[in-house]
Amino acid sequence: LMTVAIVLLTLLVGAWLLAVIEAWLTTGRLRPVAPLLAGLSHLGRESILARKPDRLFFETAPVLLLVVAVLGAAVLPLTPDLVIADLATGALFLNAVLAYVLVSLIMAGWGPNGAYAMIGGWRFLGQLIAYSMLIVMPITATAMRAESLLNSVIVESQAGLWNIVYQPLGFVLFFIAAMALAFRSPFDLPTAPGELAGGVDAEYTGVRLTVLRLARLVMLITLSAATTVFFLGGWQGPLLPPWAWSLIKTLAVAVSMLLVGYYLPRIREADLLGWCWKFGIPLALLNILIVGLLILVVP
Repeated sequence: LMTVAIVLLTLLVGAWLLAVIEAWLTTGRLRPVAPLLAGLSHLGRESILARKPDRLFFETAPVLLLVVAVLGAAVLPLTPDLVIADLATGALFLNAVLAYVLVSLIMAGWGPNGAYAMIGGWRFLGQLIAYSMLIVMPITATAMRAESLLNSVIVESQAGLWNIVYQPLGFVLFFIAAMALAFRSPFDLPTAPGELAGGVDAEYTGVRLTVLRLARLVMLITLSAATTVFFLGGWQGPLLPPWAWSLIKTLAVAVSMLLVGYYLPRIREADLLGWCWKFGIPLALLNILIVGLLILVVP
């Protein structure tokens, strides 16, 4: 129970920090209490219901997205002893859980029975087709080097050399796919504020909108932690305690995702599909081949 409480608290604090940084990038003002005030404001507002919604999908989608983000974090070790469930198939479990992000976004788009939300949900389906293989294939390469699907073993396999150096191509592909999975700019097609009036967020207000936005921030933290575990050596580092290195690396990855998205224009779904299928998947296969050759040649 103590481990669960620590992980949940870490996710909440990380989400708050990201909300502060995101607001800082947008407005140019650093206001640490702004996310808390915004959350309280949403909680105090009326939760407006669409005229003819699919009530089950509409209510379940935000909660499901938050649950998926938390379940993903449950198999990612912050230290050798600080992990909720260090499963023997942890890397595979993470990839399976992340598939339900699509389910929650399709539900969020379909549930309100509105055009903008529905288009946003189906756009995310297009993104999934583009980047889904770019999530699992780099993870496969890290598991090959560790000769295990246990996430803690994958971290330990990077004791001499982090995977970002051992397989930089895999890191770049996974980083891009993680941004798309969290639908951060320039992959924010499901929300697209400028053209879809909020997309999947358009019909959500009050408590539901608060849960949906919290889920997005927690998802970004989870994916940043996954990047740390698979490519940045996890808790390993000099001087500082293991938990500190995990938190520093995770926050650095999350902030870099925000910065990259802040300075790049949104990408059309057709271009995203084309680039991922024509370049991303062949490069991911090449990464697996290179890692396989390195394992055979270098002890």
